[in-house]
Amino acid sequence: MTPTPPVAPDPPAPTAPEPGTAPEPGTAHACDLGTTDGCDLGMAHGCAPGTAHVCAPGTTDGRNLGTAHGCDQGTTDGHNLGTAHGCDPGDSPAADGTRRAAGTAPGQETFPGTVSGRFLAKATLISAALSVSGAVLGLGRDQALAHFFGAGADTDAFLVAWTVAETAATLLIDAGMAYVLVPAFSAALARRGRVPGGGDPVRALIAASLPRLCLGLAAAALAIMVGAPLLVSLLAPSLPDASLATDCTRLTATCVLTFGLAGYCSAALRAHGSFVAPAATSLALNIVIIATLFGLGDRWGVRGAALGVALGGCLMIAVQLPSLWRRIAGEPGPQPLPAPGGDDRRPLTPALVTSVLLFVLCRQAQVFVERHLASALPAGAISHLNYAQKVAQLPMSLSLMVCVVTFPVLARAVAEGDLRRARERTEGDLVLVGCLVLLGIAVIEACAPQIIQLLFQHGAFTAADTAATASTMRVYTLGLLGHTLVGALVRSYFSAGRATWYPLGAMAAGLIVNIGAGAWAVGIWGARGIAAANAAGITLTALLLLLGTGARSIPVRVPRVVAELAKPVRAALCAAGAGAVCARPFTSPPAAVAVGCVSVTAVFLALVWALDVADARTVLARATPVARRIVTRGMSHGR
Repeated sequence: MTPTPPVAPDPPAPTAPEPGTAPEPGTAHACDLGTTDGCDLGMAHGCAPGTAHVCAPGTTDGRNLGTAHGCDQGTTDGHNLGTAHGCDPGDSPAADGTRRAAGTAPGQETFPGTVSGRFLAKATLISAALSVSGAVLGLGRDQALAHFFGAGADTDAFLVAWTVAETAATLLIDAGMAYVLVPAFSAALARRGRVPGGGDPVRALIAASLPRLCLGLAAAALAIMVGAPLLVSLLAPSLPDASLATDCTRLTATCVLTFGLAGYCSAALRAHGSFVAPAATSLALNIVIIATLFGLGDRWGVRGAALGVALGGCLMIAVQLPSLWRRIAGEPGPQPLPAPGGDDRRPLTPALVTSVLLFVLCRQAQVFVERHLASALPAGAISHLNYAQKVAQLPMSLSLMVCVVTFPVLARAVAEGDLRRARERTEGDLVLVGCLVLLGIAVIEACAPQIIQLLFQHGAFTAADTAATASTMRVYTLGLLGHTLVGALVRSYFSAGRATWYPLGAMAAGLIVNIGAGAWAVGIWGARGIAAANAAGITLTALLLLLGTGARSIPVRVPRVVAELAKPVRAALCAAGAGAVCARPFTSPPAAVAVGCVSVTAVFLALVWALDVADARTVLARATPVARRIVTRGMSHGR
């Protein structure tokens, strides 16, 4: 039990300083839990909230900025940055930003309500690195499909079955399960240990939800297996080989159960501040699919890839179970009370689950609409759309890693009643993910043909397939900002853990536009018309979600966000033009892509600096001295 530091007798109404401001030397004051007197957010004195002590401005108890208890800069208790007490890098048990509650056993720490930007940055980088690895393997999976089967009837049949896996991943891992369970686990962690002998709310949540979830998922998987012929006829009524698609659908149906359990583990781990194992799930899935393609592709054809989906789901669970077990096995310790006004009870009501699931299904219905319309086009159109989407969505997936990491922080802030912190987090995330995805959009628009040629034009994938896929991808990319903003905004609506139907209405409006515009445009522009309808529908949804914040969600300052997003949009337009001009003289795809990426990035970053997007100049000015101190300290240690 950590002894409580002495409390100053009757301090005169101390108040906590604003983050980033230093108190006067020698004055007594109250610190918010996990904050420091003018130091970076999350560098703690190890004192209980409300205790008085004397600090020099910008230091922690006389130690160097960002250090505690004689540890290296940016670490606590002698552990590496972002790790503590035997946890994986990227986990957050009281490391780099908060102190562990007295009496809490290692492995039982919870994701802090207030964390340092340094921890969030590290967790985002680790998650992004693993996601990039998974995305690269996903491209390898698509390359293997293109190499073995090209873009024809076989791949169209598999991709219809792959719709089941895509929907299950979106509904049960990436979005639906996370929107419901991350706030629920965050609220359970906020209540944990308050009443001695009152039981563990986290275990109670698992006991109440997991058995019923398993039964429901198993029943859904069985229903898809039995109804596979009907499902194929609904998704792609004009498919040339419906029997092959039916076989593949029955194999992929098992992922409804396995992906659901994997998503449950991911949500629980992220609420605990652990991001490594959840981010590794896509690696596990794609490794198994690629292995089965090469091992069984010659004998089973595309059925081998479908079997890989079924086996990969099992591995997705296996890579997360050890990490989750460590966090729920021990006895929980006492936890601090939330901020006044917090409401951390978030029951999993049927209305909440229904509103989330319907929203996610409505969003995923865009894929159903695309494949339904493309099934009437010549063979290969579904494949061209799929390959275009897979490449174009990479910038979106990477940029949304920011929201994956910050969503538990957002949910915890809402659970503790700190709406100001929640608003600032949401606004910052919107601008940051917008900048990241716009950089990716600029690269794709500048180098689309060369990217597709480099990735896919091998084996049975022809130059005509490259041209069709690249032109579709350029159109599809126009909606990427809308897709990204929808993914970021909807988290603010569901962060409170309460049912809300506005996101479903906004998504339904976008879907109606998608269906109507797609049915009209497919006869004129083919697959490009379908992609344009997708972009129009999702952009409308993003606008409606942004305008609907406030009483229905976290009160985002819409004019400020729009003004900030307009700056990187202008930068992306200029950067895409510059990249296209620079890449055009090169006939070699690798050289053209490399030159295009470098030129786009250089122009985009220069304009972001010039336009001061999200106070880029101020952030860099503050980061430069810190980086200089770290480098200087490292050099002095190396002598």
